[in-house]
This record gives sequence, C-alpha cells and structure tokens, in this order.
Amino acid sequence: MEKLIITAAICGAEAYKSDNPDLPITPAELAQAADEAYRAGASIIHLHVRDENGEPTQSKAVFAETIGLIKEKCPEVIIQPSTGGAVGMSVEERLQPLELEVEMATLTCGTVNFGSGVFYNPPQYIERFAEIMKERGIKPEIEVFEVGMIQNALRLWKKGLLEMPLHFDFVMGVPGGIPGTVKNLLHLAETIPQQCSWTVAGIGRAELPLAAMAIIMGGHVRVGFEDNLFYRYKQLAVSNAELVARVVRLARELERPVAKPAEARRILGIASKKEEN
Repeated sequence: MEKLIITAAICGAEAYKSDNPDLPITPAELAQAADEAYRAGASIIHLHVRDENGEPTQSKAVFAETIGLIKEKCPEVIIQPSTGGAVGMSVEERLQPLELEVEMATLTCGTVNFGSGVFYNPPQYIERFAEIMKERGIKPEIEVFEVGMIQNALRLWKKGLLEMPLHFDFVMGVPGGIPGTVKNLLHLAETIPQQCSWTVAGIGRAELPLAAMAIIMGGHVRVGFEDNLFYRYKQLAVSNAELVARVVRLARELERPVAKPAEARRILGIASKKEEN
C-alpha cells in the first residue's frame, strides 16, 4: 500500500463556535489549527474561511490572508481550498480561491440534497470548475456524495477536462447523501478506475469507523471539525489535531505509515514546488 495521506478539514461552512467553542474561525485561528494538524500528521489542509462575523465566505482576500498565515507556520503542507463554499453561494463566489496559487482544490461532481438545503452542481458548473483547474494546473479532488458522481467525473475525463489518475473524496453520511456505511464505502472504492486514489470523509459518527476501513483498504482519510465536532459520543473534540492524532495511532497499530506532504504530492501526482525551482 501507499503511505496514508491524512487530510484535516479544519473548519467547514456549517458549524459555529456555539456548536464547539474550539472551532477555528479567524484567519489566525485557522492558521494555528492547520499548523497543529500538520504537526499531528496531516499532509493536506482542506480549507473553508469565514468573514468578520464568522459566516462562511469565499472571499479571495480572506483566503489569501489565511493561506499566507498557514504558509508562514507550515510551508510544507498542501493547502486545498473548497470550491463548494456554502449552500446557496453563486458560481462566481465559489470560484474565487482558484484565482490564488494553490496546488489542489475540491471539485464536486453533482447536485445533492444537503440537510435542509440543496448543494447545486449542474453539468455546466462542474465543467467550468474543471476547465479553470486544468488551465491553472490545480489538482482536483473529486468530491463524491453519491455513486453517480463518479460517472460524472469520468465523463469529464473523457472530454479531456480531467487527467488520470483522478483522486476522489468520498463524503459519506451527509443527510441527503450516501450513508456512511462500510458496505457503501466498498461499493464506491470498487467503482472508481483501478489507477485512481481515494480519501474518505465520514460525517459525524461515521468518521472513525470509515477512517479505520480506509487505512485497511489502502485508501486515505479526512477528519476534522468540518466533518465531526466530537471525539466520542457526547464528548466534544478539543482540536482538529486531536482527531488527526487518533488516525495516526490507528495507522501505526495497523502498520500503515503516514505520508508527509512531499510524499503525498508524489502519491497524488502534484509537482513539488521545490522540484520545479
């Protein structure tokens, strides 16, 4: 197996400090959380940002400030901004972080009910995101909330908008999306082309069991406050790093080494900036 890539989704767009007082919100808090997660074993920081009122935003300026602070603390880590933003945002809003020099970004390949809202991604949106990422040399992480989204991604590949090997993120357990069960994870992993890689993001109580399964199956793992605010039943997590460290311990017990950022870049086919210079 390849070494295990751990992604820390440190903030998200749905939770607030009233849900967990340790949720990082400001650029400085996000940078500190990213550094702690990196030091705990994360190679990728999946990034959402908030405005001065703590509300989700896709502001290019806020992303730039936050990314700059993260790079000051941990320049090695891979920063992966979200192009999903929050439910109801326009395409123009969601595209803003792609104007920055980033290595990766998310690309959701379909529309899905998302709690009480709808995360809207018709074919023309998906193609536009894919075109811009290809033009700017940004590695897409294909977000999959339902199995049909895999086929949507493969259609983009056939059109020349994506390049093999693809990297998928199976987001499982969102109300309205595919449930976070082991059976469903097996189905998703068996549906993608053999040369592709995948990460699983289990939502809520699905986070830990699906992380353990991914380690065993040869996939990769995403954890963090975006997906789960709790460490265990009724016990809030105190940091993203705490959730990352648990995955590192599991991987160690299962004898799956954890990838450092440079190793993650090699696994994902992302050119190292140091190698290019």
